[in-house]
Amino acid sequence: MNLESRSCGGFARERGFSLLELLFVVAVTGVIAAIAMPMMAKSIDYFRLSGDARSVSNATALAKMRAAATFSRGRLYVDLTGKTFRVESWQKTGTPGWAAVEGTTNRNSNDTFGFGVVGSAPPNTQATIGQAPACLDSTGTVIANTACVVFNSRGVPVDATGAPTPIDAIYLTDGTAVYGITVSATGMIRMWRTTATATPAWTLQ
Repeated sequence: MNLESRSCGGFARERGFSLLELLFVVAVTGVIAAIAMPMMAKSIDYFRLSGDARSVSNATALAKMRAAATFSRGRLYVDLTGKTFRVESWQKTGTPGWAAVEGTTNRNSNDTFGFGVVGSAPPNTQATIGQAPACLDSTGTVIANTACVVFNSRGVPVDATGAPTPIDAIYLTDGTAVYGITVSATGMIRMWRTTATATPAWTLQ
């Protein structure tokens, strides 16, 4: 007996999926998506915050190199409330003053400059956790809601008087984790990470 003789109307019957089978597949897909979405969201938040921290770290290194290249001072200028940062160099010719080396970088909207509830700085860095000192304008006046890491021409971080300082740091957080970019008295730049808890466990990145 051939295939046609065993089929209805001369056409072979093709069996499809039943409604119950389709509903089962949809249900399984929904469960997997419900499990995966929170994990994906956490991963995206991690990459956003770590990306911002690495951008700040790279900009700090650029400010240091810029100071050495121009035999002047260079600094990382951070607008704490505006959530931006940029590299500036001290211009010795013409009208002395700070001038931006390149454009301003915007930080991710979910991240803020700060350390939240974290109660202590990374090991062997600051005695008390805190952002770098406020920036000064060309006349030496403090600029509110800013933080600056300033380097001299030898790549050494200095304070407002030009003396070497070991306390510079910039912190970022998204409320879950905190990143810290610290600068030692010798000019070594390091990046740290911890969860946002009062008793942090800093790890070098």
